[in-house]
Amino acid sequence: MLNDPFLLPCGASLQNRLAKAAMTERLSGRDYLPNAFHLQLYRIWAKSGAGLLLSGNIMVDKRYLESAGNIAVEAEEALPALRKWTAAGRAPGQHLWAQLSHPGRQCTILVSGRPLAPSAVRLRKLGLFARPRAMTEVEIEDVIRRFVRTATLCKAGGFTGVQIHAAHGYLLSQFLSPLTNRRTDQWGGSLANRARLLMAIVQQTREALGPDFPIGVKLNSADFQGGGFSEEDSLDVIRMLGAAGIDLLEISGGTYERMVFLVEDEPEVKASTRRREAYFLDFAHKAREVSNMPLMVTGGFRTRAFAEEALRSGMLDVVGMARPFLTEPGQALAFLQGSLEKFSDFKIRTGWKKLEDMAEGGFYARLLIQLARGEAPDRDSPALLSALFLPWHELRKALGKRVSVRQ
Repeated sequence: MLNDPFLLPCGASLQNRLAKAAMTERLSGRDYLPNAFHLQLYRIWAKSGAGLLLSGNIMVDKRYLESAGNIAVEAEEALPALRKWTAAGRAPGQHLWAQLSHPGRQCTILVSGRPLAPSAVRLRKLGLFARPRAMTEVEIEDVIRRFVRTATLCKAGGFTGVQIHAAHGYLLSQFLSPLTNRRTDQWGGSLANRARLLMAIVQQTREALGPDFPIGVKLNSADFQGGGFSEEDSLDVIRMLGAAGIDLLEISGGTYERMVFLVEDEPEVKASTRRREAYFLDFAHKAREVSNMPLMVTGGFRTRAFAEEALRSGMLDVVGMARPFLTEPGQALAFLQGSLEKFSDFKIRTGWKKLEDMAEGGFYARLLIQLARGEAPDRDSPALLSALFLPWHELRKALGKRVSVRQ
C-alpha cells in the first residue's frame, strides 16, 4: 500500500503514501526568504519519490520566529523566491505543501525579548526564552489575517497545499492548552474557546484558498504534561476539524518543554508504545473512532514492513518520516521500491538529561545544513558538539540578521 495513490477529500491526489514531514530549516538570510540552500535541499528531496513533501516552518510574522533562520512570508515581494523554490522542490506529480506557523512564546530571546502568547506564561528552557506578553484581541485577529495572507501567498508561489501547525507548543498549540492559555475571554476557558483561534484560521483559510486546494493541520495527540492539552481534548478538536473539512490531519505530540516528538524513546514513554515502533499509532486508532478524516502519523517509522502493516491496518493513510531524509537522503526511493527494508536509527545522547533534546535537535540541524550546502552528512559528530550547535547557530543567524530584541 505504500505505493498506492491516495485521494484527498478536496479532490487532489497523492501519488503514494510516503510523506517527508516538516523539519525546521534555519537557512534563510536577512530577507527571510528561501535561497540557494533551500533549492539545493529540496532538489534532493524531490528525487526521493515521496508523494508529499512538507516544508519547514514558514512564519506568518517575521517579528516572531521559531528560529532566526526561518522563512517568513508576509507580502507579494516573496513570490519570485517562492516560485523558484517550489519549481525546484518537487518532481512531476509530487505535492509540496507549505507549513504555516507562529511560535508564540517559543521564540528565543535572540529573536524577541517580548514574544506573544495567549497568556504571560514563560517557557523555562535553559534561560533561552523571555517572558511573553498576553495577546490583545486586536493581536489575535491580526494573527488570523496573517495565517490567511501567508497561505494565499504560498498558493500563488506554487505550493500545492498548506499545513497549519497547531502542534509542538507553537502559538496555536499554546491556545489549545490550559497550561499556557489562562484567558477568561472568548479565546480561553472551555475547549471550544481555546480552539477558537485554530478553527477561525482553518475556516478563513478555506474561504481564501477554495474548496479544491489541500489544507492540512498538524495537531498534538497530547502535550504530555499534567494539566495540559489531553488526549480527550485532542479527540474533541479532531471532531471539530473533521466537520470543517480538513484534507489531512498529521498527528504528533509534545512541546519544547516535553519534546516527545524529538526524544521519543526515553524511559518516561510507555514501553508498549515504544514496541509499536511508531509512537503515535495508539492515538491514531482512537482518532479513527471519532472521525474519518485522512490521517498522517509521523514518528518512529523505520522499517518498510511496519509501514505497510500500519497502512493495511487502516489506522492511518499516510506514513510520515523526517529524520531518515537527513541521515540517508538518497534512500527514500529505494525504501518505496522495496530494495531498502530499514532506515538506520540514530540516538544522540550526551549523558546529561537536560541536554538530550538539544543534542538530538542539533545533530539533525547540522545534517540538514550540510545537505543544503552540498556536503556529505557527518553522522559521527560528538553529542556534546551537537548540543552546542543550536545556540551557536541561532546566535550567528540572529546577529547576521541584526534582529532587535526590543518590540
